Amino acid sequence: MTSEHINNKLLLLPDLPGCYLMKNSENDIIYIGKAKNLKNRVRSYFRGTHEGKTELLVKEIVDFETIITATDKESLLLEITLIKKHQPKYNIKLKQGTSYPYLKITNERDPQLIITSEVKKDGGIYFGPYPNVYAASETQHFIQKIYPLRRCNGSQKRACLYYHMGQCLGPCDHEVPVEEYKTQIENIKRFLNGDVKEVKKELRAKMMQAAAEQVYERAAEYRDQIHYIETTVERQNIITNDYTTRDVFSFYMNKGWISIQVFFIRQATLIKREATIFPCYDSPEEELASYIVQFYQEENHLLPKEILVPQEVETTVLAEVLGIAVKIPVRGRKKDMLDLATKNSEIALNEKFKLIEMDDRKTVGAVKELSEAMGLPYIKRIEAFDHSNIQGTNPVSAMVSFKDGQPDKSNYRKYKIKTVHGSNEMATTEEVVRRRYERLLKENKPLPDLILMDGGKIQVNAAIDILENELGLSIPVAGMVKDNKHRTSSLIFGEEHEEIKLKPTSQAFYLVQRVQDEVHRFAITFHRQLRSKNSLSSKLDQIEGVGPKTRTKILKQFKSLKKAKEADVSEYKALGIPLKIAERIKEELD
Repeated sequence: MTSEHINNKLLLLPDLPGCYLMKNSENDIIYIGKAKNLKNRVRSYFRGTHEGKTELLVKEIVDFETIITATDKESLLLEITLIKKHQPKYNIKLKQGTSYPYLKITNERDPQLIITSEVKKDGGIYFGPYPNVYAASETQHFIQKIYPLRRCNGSQKRACLYYHMGQCLGPCDHEVPVEEYKTQIENIKRFLNGDVKEVKKELRAKMMQAAAEQVYERAAEYRDQIHYIETTVERQNIITNDYTTRDVFSFYMNKGWISIQVFFIRQATLIKREATIFPCYDSPEEELASYIVQFYQEENHLLPKEILVPQEVETTVLAEVLGIAVKIPVRGRKKDMLDLATKNSEIALNEKFKLIEMDDRKTVGAVKELSEAMGLPYIKRIEAFDHSNIQGTNPVSAMVSFKDGQPDKSNYRKYKIKTVHGSNEMATTEEVVRRRYERLLKENKPLPDLILMDGGKIQVNAAIDILENELGLSIPVAGMVKDNKHRTSSLIFGEEHEEIKLKPTSQAFYLVQRVQDEVHRFAITFHRQLRSKNSLSSKLDQIEGVGPKTRTKILKQFKSLKKAKEADVSEYKALGIPLKIAERIKEELD
């Protein structure tokens, strides 16, 4: 029977080409496949009945992930690379060293155009890899006819048959000028890089003529040649024409969360993808830069020769810290790869939000599971706290409330921290817990059945101390712990701070994850709003001629520093601000 988690993910699959990676209960990748349409293909595994090995595979699947590509051809190339990398147990045939060919112009005095399965640093010029071996071979033959190089071994004492057929430049017969080879190589490079318009136009004309003359076999040959060319030289975003080791980083930001994707490009092919999602407390570009530096501090991540990042990322500092080239592509295939990473980031984050919304519909069972795991009576109401500040500035706290496992947004609360300056988790926890439950006692309102703190022992102990020693309350308090990849890990609970491990596929785990994600989102959103407003306000205070009334007008109209910077002088004048003051504001903000 398909799990609720998988059923929800099936509803969110994109109508796009790409690869899918099936995982077992140990989070191991057990099968990798590709599809023209991910939605249709992945759903087929969980619909109807299966036999033999497919049945065994489906029984083991507890989760899956997807990587979208720009074309079906790219998904085919990516599939073989991922299979070689991960060696899934159900991909038996493709594990046995299957590879796709490259077309290569050899680095010799009399060069050749050959097919090879290996890329070496030998000065040769490589194109590919190509998923259709037969088409690559036919295209090689076609190029040898229109842009011939050397086809013989070059050691004969007389001209070979290919020379007489016009398919070899004849180094056996005479010395071929280097410039002649250079011209042909440039023609081949343009052709294999996609400049085939004139050649295809000529072939179509010949095909139409042969058909008109009723020489249908020849017309079919021309048709097939056109097909081989299209199959072989079609642009591929996943594949580049150079072999620089390269990592591609991109992100998508929404609702206070950032989704980051890393593409590893090796030997001109995408060999691996890593993805992560976590709360974003700063600008996404700064979060990405910080993530990249930490990423390469891990032992298993080797520095490539070059990394690609989106616009607005500070490349100079990154390049100095890492000691490698950091570039922002603006066009071409590198930009295509970056855009593809961005698209995958967006899909991953949207899937996270939608899964949370779907899981909200079935929650009572999750609450019962959580209650049993913690040894508590039915936990009808949960209240969770999280704190947010950047380098101690604008400290805030937020509280969310869940009733019967569903968000009770009318009881959400925001707190500007009054008694704490800088970053002090214990003191901040004490203040907000005291303020929240003193008020509930005074107003004689119902108390929660469980309090969750986003953090560990420090926050839990601080909350218990205020509840028991100051307010005389006995409310269970637990800490929501995350692992080093910002993912929900476990709960700590009780006097001995016992770690309660929840099964990652259980409804109780999803409930804690939803609560933790929601309180993060709510705290971050509040902090960003406050920070943005205070940032603009403090800027305006420093500008000569801007008094309280003018500042209030600007804050009310633009609300954030970013929007105020984007406004032009005429928009300030429209608020009744004199021209000279408006120009000064614009100059200072810029």
